[in-house]
This record gives sequence, C-alpha cells and structure tokens, in this order.
Amino acid sequence: MLWLWFALGILVAPILAFVAAMFFYYLQIKRRYLHYIVRIFEEKPLFIIPRGEPLGDAEDVRLTTPEGLTLRGCYLRTSAPRRGVILFGLEYGSNRWACVPYTHFLREAGFDIFAFEPRSQGDSDPQPNYEPTQWVTDFEVRDFANALAYLKTRPDADPRGIGFFGISKGGSAGILAAARDPFVRCFVTDGIFATHTTMLPYMHKWATIYVNSFWHNLVPNWIYLVLARDCLRRVRRERGVRFPHLEHVLPLLAPRPLFMIHGGADTYIKPEMAKALFNLAAEPREFWLVEGAKHNQALNLANGDYKRRVLSFFEQHLANGSLPAQAGELRSLKWHPPPITLKPLVPRLYTRG
Repeated sequence: MLWLWFALGILVAPILAFVAAMFFYYLQIKRRYLHYIVRIFEEKPLFIIPRGEPLGDAEDVRLTTPEGLTLRGCYLRTSAPRRGVILFGLEYGSNRWACVPYTHFLREAGFDIFAFEPRSQGDSDPQPNYEPTQWVTDFEVRDFANALAYLKTRPDADPRGIGFFGISKGGSAGILAAARDPFVRCFVTDGIFATHTTMLPYMHKWATIYVNSFWHNLVPNWIYLVLARDCLRRVRRERGVRFPHLEHVLPLLAPRPLFMIHGGADTYIKPEMAKALFNLAAEPREFWLVEGAKHNQALNLANGDYKRRVLSFFEQHLANGSLPAQAGELRSLKWHPPPITLKPLVPRLYTRG
C-alpha cells in the first residue's frame, strides 16, 4: 500500500507544484501590473473626435432618463416615402450631428434617422460623479434603452420596428441595449469592441514590459482572465459603474442579421480582436474588413462602397423585411433599469490610453 501512495505522490506533486507556481505568479503580476491595467479604464485616449453642425430641418428631441437627466437628440425625417427608421449610435465623445456623414445617404433613400448624445456627452446633462471614457458602461446601455423606448412611443413610430447603425463605442452600447429587444430588427456596426476581447491581448503584450518575467509566455490564459476580472471589480468599486460583456449578448442577435465593419489598419481594436468578436455572433452575419482603414475611418477610405453596402443591407433587412411576430407588443414594452450607485471618481491621468 505504501508504494501506491508513493506513486500517487509522484504523480500529484508536479500538478501541485504547477498550481503553486501559477498562484505565486498571479500574485506577482497582480502586485506589479494591476494598477497599470486599472489606469486603462481611468484615462481618456487622444482620439480625434468628430463633431457635426446642426441641421435646420432636424426635430429637436429631449429624453428624460429614470434619474431625471435630459439627453439631447435629433430626429431627421426623410423627404422621400419612409421605408424605415434607424437608430444611430455615436462614437465616443462626438455630438449628435456627427451622424450626418454616416446617414445622409440613408435619409435620401427613405430612412428616418434618430441620434442622441448619452449622458455626459455633447449637450446632454452630465451624470454627477461620472466622467465617460472610451469603455462602455451600464450608463450608456441605460441611455440606449431609453432611446429605444422613445422610438416605440413616438406618434409616427414604425410598427415593424427599427434598424440600428452604430460606430465604435456607440455600436457596442446599442447592441448591448437591443440584444434582447425584438423592436430592433437588424444591426450595422463599424469599429465595435468588447471589454474582455480587447483587454486580454493587450494584457499579454504589456505583461512582458511590466512583469519582466522570462517565462511569461508559458502562463495559461486563465491567469490573465482572473486578473482582468479583478481589475474590473476594482474599477467598479472606485468608479461605481459596471462594464457589460458584449461577448455574452452577441449570440442573442440571431436570427436578426448583423453586418459588422472594421478597419484593416485599426491599431486600437486590431482586426483579429474584431474577428474574434464577430465569431461569437450567430448567422445571419457578415464581416467586412476595410483594408487600410484605421479606427472609425472606413467611411472616409471606402466612401462609395461603404455607402452602397450599408444601404443595401438596410434595404434588404429593414425596408423589405416582414412585420415581426412580436410587433403588437413592442410599444407596450417597458424597461426597468437596474439600481446603480455612484462613488467619487479617483484622480486620473490624461495620457494616451
């Protein structure tokens, strides 16, 4: 019997040694590295933020959030016979008029456009003790849900539902809000990203700099996954916000179609990150990598083809789509926001994130 325990010890000892080594390595990288990761969620990137000019024929819209904040929006009616309504998700920091370059061709083709500025962005009311960054929080998701409720209750609401077109952060937040809402019938995104599929590749890359360990590349991915979760828990405590997981809701879009656009030269959200995110969605789906385009620059680089493909998508899936089975219930849907508590913001450095 003794030899059996001896043999078992020989088999188990390497496993225990490996687990212990991983545990101590995790403590090492957490001590040396965690505060660097937290800074990513506290610093603003040096983006060139597009801003548009007001249109004289736009309908001024003011939405009231459950917290009593006023969000500013614009409703742009088509002058042609209406073929559908599209909710537009703005990129980080831009104002509501920045939707015009992305949507004027859709408006000319018969689609109404609605764009709004989330809290603490543009002319919308600021959220006390909250300063947005490029990362999607539950605040932006709540604001998009509020916008969906508004479009359902307009006197001229389309009973068939709407389409969604979102850029970068606005695209991610809009999908998070609309994933379980059948009122949104189809989705076009450009440059969207999710928290974990963006964090983890960068964590692997930067660990070699900050941890300075020669066996860094041998560490399993779950170590970094645990570290990422620890980071998000710390940021939640310090900023009083949550970072919803886009990865979890993408499969819920089906059977509604998704058209995902991404820049082939995007150095922020690299193409492999976007492709990994796209692979989480179910059919029907389409991925277009615009070669040479940087982050949110696909429209500028592939202008004619970009407009043609986006218009074709909405013509096929929104203008010519059938009435959803839940249409009679859509306008009675109510959204109940989860409770959110705020804590004072920690000081932040304004360097490139």
